[in-house]
Amino acid sequence: MTWQELVARIRTAGRYDSDAEAERVLRAVLTVLGGHVVGDERCELVRLLPPEAGALLAAQIPVTEPVAAPDFVGRVAGLLALSAAEARWAASTVLCTVGAYAGDGLTRRVLAGLPRGYALLFGVADLAPAA
Repeated sequence: MTWQELVARIRTAGRYDSDAEAERVLRAVLTVLGGHVVGDERCELVRLLPPEAGALLAAQIPVTEPVAAPDFVGRVAGLLALSAAEARWAASTVLCTVGAYAGDGLTRRVLAGLPRGYALLFGVADLAPAA
């Protein structure tokens, strides 16, 4: 997949009015995600995604403490100056698209490294019992 194909998928999935808007959302979500995905999963995503997307992930310094999904959405909201609902839509659009492209196995491994609550952002049912 090329960068333009990824932007087009985000534009379609998110129902954005322009490629520029879809690209802005894509860049913001990948920037926030880059600090939260680590290890082999991060390396695999960097290799799998178009070079521009991989570079956004790889450029981020991993966070020392993982943040809950609502805080992740809040960081996206802050970068894009969106409401919480708009940021959830943006994050879910990008993460569902990236997750579908990455495949079920890699997506599940990425989710295993994130705090509980991210699954729905990736469009995956979280069937784990509550702690």
